[in-house]
Amino acid sequence: MIAEEEIINFVAGLVGVLTIRPLPGDGSPEISWGDTFFYYAPDGAVPVATQPFATIVTKNYPGDETSRLDRPNTYRLNIAAGKREFTRWTGHTPRETFSNAIDPGGDDTIIPHPVYGSAGWLAVVNPGPRTDADARELLRTAHRIARARYERRTRSTSPSGQKHL
Repeated sequence: MIAEEEIINFVAGLVGVLTIRPLPGDGSPEISWGDTFFYYAPDGAVPVATQPFATIVTKNYPGDETSRLDRPNTYRLNIAAGKREFTRWTGHTPRETFSNAIDPGGDDTIIPHPVYGSAGWLAVVNPGPRTDADARELLRTAHRIARARYERRTRSTSPSGQKHL
């Protein structure tokens, strides 16, 4: 298994990444403590109305228990890979119905995210040697998508914050 810190350092090394690691006392919800969220934010501020492009979760969330993250030494890397990569990895578009034959708790296997697959997210529980290179490439892709989205939003907004018509 690849250590969480190795993934965190890899993603944090990409240009313009803001890494958020909620902890007790920082005002974040308790459920998020111990998890990691990656945003494309070259100014160092969490973009308004933007989701992270990748996350690392270390526990089950309500409604998201199928990966069995309550096992010791288990975490899941979640990647907003986009429609193209999602389709390449799964053989179907994010909004298509797909087989439930995939074990969402299986280690070192890239799968549709058990909750956010319909939004083009992929996931891997306990990334290891089989998924390391692919997960890093998917993280680079998610970063590029987030960067492009940020740049489009920046171009479409004037200095006063008003959208151009």
